[in-house]
Amino acid sequence: MEKLTFDITGMTCAACSARVEKAAKSIDGVTGVSVNLLKNSMTCEVQEKEQSEELIRAIEKAGYGASLKGENKPQKVNMPKENDVVKGMIRRFIASLIFLLPLFYISMGRMLGLPQPAFLTGTENAVAYAFTQLLLCLPVIYINRNYFINGFKALFRGAPNMDTLIATGSAAAFIYGIFAIYRIGYGLGHGDTALVDKYAMDLYFEGSAMILTLITLGKTLEARSKKKTTDAIAQLIDLAPKTATLIRGDERITIPAEEIKVGDILAVKAGESVAADGEIIKGSGSLNESAITGESIPVEKTVGDKVICATVNTGGYFEMQVQKTGEDTTLSQIIRLVEEASATKAPIARLADKISGIFVPVVMTIAVVTFIIWMLCGQNFEFALSRGIAVLVISCPCALGLATPVAVMVGTGTAAKNGILIKSAGALEVAGKIDIVAFDKTGTVTKGEPSVTDIVVYGKSQAELIGISAGLENGSDHPLSRAVMEKAEALRIKPEAAENYEIVIGKGISAEIKNTRYFLGNEKLMQENNIPTDKAEKDIKALSDTGKTVLILSDRETVLGLIAVADTIKESSKEAISRLHSMGIRTLMLTGDNEQTAAAIATAAGIDEIESSLMPEDKSGIISNLMAKGERVAMVGDGINDAPALTTATVGIAVGAGTDIAIDCADIVLMSSELTSVSDAVSLSKRVMRNIKQNLFWAFIYNAIGIPIAAGVLFPIFGIALNPMIAAAAMSLSSFCVVSNSLRLRLWKPKGFYKTKINNETKTAEKGEEKMTTVIKIEGMMCGHCKAMVEKVLNAIDGVSATADLENKQAVVEHPESVSVETLKQVIIDAGYEVL
Repeated sequence: MEKLTFDITGMTCAACSARVEKAAKSIDGVTGVSVNLLKNSMTCEVQEKEQSEELIRAIEKAGYGASLKGENKPQKVNMPKENDVVKGMIRRFIASLIFLLPLFYISMGRMLGLPQPAFLTGTENAVAYAFTQLLLCLPVIYINRNYFINGFKALFRGAPNMDTLIATGSAAAFIYGIFAIYRIGYGLGHGDTALVDKYAMDLYFEGSAMILTLITLGKTLEARSKKKTTDAIAQLIDLAPKTATLIRGDERITIPAEEIKVGDILAVKAGESVAADGEIIKGSGSLNESAITGESIPVEKTVGDKVICATVNTGGYFEMQVQKTGEDTTLSQIIRLVEEASATKAPIARLADKISGIFVPVVMTIAVVTFIIWMLCGQNFEFALSRGIAVLVISCPCALGLATPVAVMVGTGTAAKNGILIKSAGALEVAGKIDIVAFDKTGTVTKGEPSVTDIVVYGKSQAELIGISAGLENGSDHPLSRAVMEKAEALRIKPEAAENYEIVIGKGISAEIKNTRYFLGNEKLMQENNIPTDKAEKDIKALSDTGKTVLILSDRETVLGLIAVADTIKESSKEAISRLHSMGIRTLMLTGDNEQTAAAIATAAGIDEIESSLMPEDKSGIISNLMAKGERVAMVGDGINDAPALTTATVGIAVGAGTDIAIDCADIVLMSSELTSVSDAVSLSKRVMRNIKQNLFWAFIYNAIGIPIAAGVLFPIFGIALNPMIAAAAMSLSSFCVVSNSLRLRLWKPKGFYKTKINNETKTAEKGEEKMTTVIKIEGMMCGHCKAMVEKVLNAIDGVSATADLENKQAVVEHPESVSVETLKQVIIDAGYEVL
């Protein structure tokens, strides 16, 4: 079997991607078909590559364009770039609005008694009145002609989609308007003024134009909400150095990276990037592998150790023999994994698109049956036609089309205001259904940079120990050195003046301070200089067992003290994990670090499971295995090494302090580095999806009730016949209800900002006050707006942190003793609620 990737053009909705998938699966021997609507691509497995031509013909027969990736782009359908699509839709909406507004004024002005031009008023000017509306409607139809072209094409192919619904409803209103003009002409010609007046009020050109304009607005909002940057692959490629230093005999030649061959010997100086995968054959260096593994502390490498393309030699010099080049390097494998994960991630299918295949033919059938039944019942042609047209107009999918994009736009806007950037509607939907959240360690659960955690002294004072250590590390850019210097600065300890430095790569450093030589490094450095470490062994083991890096300080004779350095967890990590657990979500940590360090961090944060010593492809593989078991997995990361896992996961979440590539590959970006936003994103997802379901429920219930009334079921009993004008107004009302319901999402607030809580506790600590917790029962708190108001007035008090519980009608308030309960009660009462 051979795996092929195709570029597909012409897809506009989930029904289209399903149609392409169905066409591809119809070919014998084709398996594993996956269509990606967002990337306009399709991957599949074929028995022979020659089947690609047969696949292309099948897809083109279905009405779409196709070509093998990397070959000439398909010519059948010309698809503009995503930015151009959004800009074009905005222009279409504005242009449509320019014609719709005067059209509405003219059509509704007569009913509302608004001033009209003389040539449009009176029975004698009925044709001019109708013809003016026709002329204003035609440009709107032309501007939005793609709905008709794509909608009717889909209908004729037997696969109606959202465009079919739009085109059917708009065309029905427009055709009825044309029919009304003919009836007006007939009435004027025969002196039947009653007939003229009747049909002058039955012109529905504004309904036709409004349908198109509102749907264009909805589609514009949808396109803007899902728009995302897709240049992650280019940034990954840019990581690899463009040149390398080739050793040929006694010569050193700078060559382009693409000319490197397996077996070549390359020289890598301090500050240079490794140009290929290979093995060190001479010298040593300190390799920053954060681009690949995500780990912040450089790894010491010497003869026999493997080095990876795109890693940086931060200190030392070595020569390496190339073992992998080009597409075989670790970096290239990461790039390939990102591409494959992006190509196979299916977009979230719209419920409306799924239903439209049944909804459209059913509505059209009902309209035809309605017309026939009324004709058989003895009604005149005009009455029967009005009922059929009313059915089509009232079933116009404006509410259906706006249900998802408006809720998505309001939801993503609300999220952005609270520090959560959601890039697509698909991510918004699946985030609320997550079973497992997988975390990268470095920079995600932890701070991403080492800091001093423990200081052990033997004889000397802590200040002396730090002063000497800072003197040795002064001027070094090594992360461990920076940790020591930051600790000295925090304790306001001045580094001792040192001289005669000697750096031992992979072991540590030594220097003279006041005529005494001191050593600072690992146990290897002590052994090399015959310095006994017996008295410190117990402490070294205890610190190492918790995953910390231990720096030993000694003179020529004895150990003077220990400095433990570790990448500590963020203050918000434990709270974030606790919140996820309370929502029934399991947690997993994936890291390139060793098992000992990983276990220590996971225990401190409260994470359920760990997988350690992983390469990027391992993280992606673990997530794939979980998803194969039916688990919905969210991946939270910040590094380049997380890119494959972020794209493979059900939903990828990047922290804002992460690399651009991680952010590009993710579906959700946390603007801050606080992990509490992960649970907030899940909570908001649930709220938005509930809102969308409410919108869709209203849209379909509206049709379920409106269509029978439009068909005339009430006419035999009550004499009520819904004309198309009222049907169009009902359609507009349904859209208004959907938009209004979506706007309620603006009241959503995250479950307390963790930073605010820390700041309040800090202020209280500075004042020397203890905090109290008070539960206040509140009467009159009925909705999300009430909850937000109660939290707002309470949190406005200095030092107070409050969370309102709508279900239990109460607020849990943390406050300093200086803020009395009576003060808390009074602000709630002032806000219009009753305290029980």
